[in-house]
Amino acid sequence: MDLADLLGIRWPLLQAPMAGVQGSRLAVAVCEAGGLGALPAAALTPAALDAEIQRLRSGTDQPWNLNFFCHPSPASDASREQAWRQRLRPDYERFGLDVERIAATPGRRPFDADALALVQAHRPAVVSFHFGLPADDLLAGVRAAGCRVLSSATTVEEARWLQARGVDAVIAQGWEAGGHRGHFLSDNLSLQADLSALLPRMVAAVDVPVIAAGGIVDAQGVAGAMTRGAAGVQIGTAYLLCPEADTRAVHRQALREPRTTAVTNVFTGRPARGIVNWAMGSWGPLAADAPAFPLATAFSAPLREAAEAQGLDDYSLLWAGRQFPACRDASAAEITAALIQGFGLPRQDAAPDR
Repeated sequence: MDLADLLGIRWPLLQAPMAGVQGSRLAVAVCEAGGLGALPAAALTPAALDAEIQRLRSGTDQPWNLNFFCHPSPASDASREQAWRQRLRPDYERFGLDVERIAATPGRRPFDADALALVQAHRPAVVSFHFGLPADDLLAGVRAAGCRVLSSATTVEEARWLQARGVDAVIAQGWEAGGHRGHFLSDNLSLQADLSALLPRMVAAVDVPVIAAGGIVDAQGVAGAMTRGAAGVQIGTAYLLCPEADTRAVHRQALREPRTTAVTNVFTGRPARGIVNWAMGSWGPLAADAPAFPLATAFSAPLREAAEAQGLDDYSLLWAGRQFPACRDASAAEITAALIQGFGLPRQDAAPDR
């Protein structure tokens, strides 16, 4: 069974879940265009997530993906957090803000019993995870709901680990991909590789389908990934300028400028690729003293809001893959239609519309 048949979609194209820049509107648009739309759940309360799922279900009867984080909940480190306050103090003073009033709160939820209850209530076709997999009892509950299970891997070792735990497919996240790195077995970033090197090694190492992610923004990139053995592709950055995305104004502007990307941990405490801005250059891009993920988010968020109110992206999370200059202003349907040309001739055995 190929990936499209496995997931019940017309084309083996998955929209990457992108917390903070998209909700149900983008997911619905990609589903209706023949791909697998995704709804990111990690930054939403259970009530907010339930509302978004209701909107998604009312907008499409096609299969869709519900995505969760699986990070461990960090313990607060008062001395480390105070040191980070001191480091950011000049930036807070720039906007007349009091850094001492900031408390280290998570801002991201790992998959838990509340999340499982929503999965069991709504029974999405696909549930995907980032940063590994949840505890065995929670994962068993997802499978009992009839959901296909996917998760990201940044190394061959992670792909093998996921296969041993029964995932239906592995998402190979290349080094060039935008957003948070999905590693979970090692924090050593030097172990991670570009998709061109990672993908064929991962395909050879596991028996489950491998989905290529990172640096794929056009039909040529799709075709290249399929040639290297991918069962399908996951696309994120290419959708950032779509009207259905919730990408902020300063983020959209940055995507249109001749800038570069880097991997940074200064905004959330975990490495993620984004367009370089003032904070990334001043605090990092990689800072050993940043609070643990996701506690660092509480310290960068007030600066982001204050700066964006003045039209500045100095402290914004400008997540984007390395190939972001190829982004274009077009609808999600147009972007999807262009991408699926990379699969070649129309599928004669495509899953029927539902």
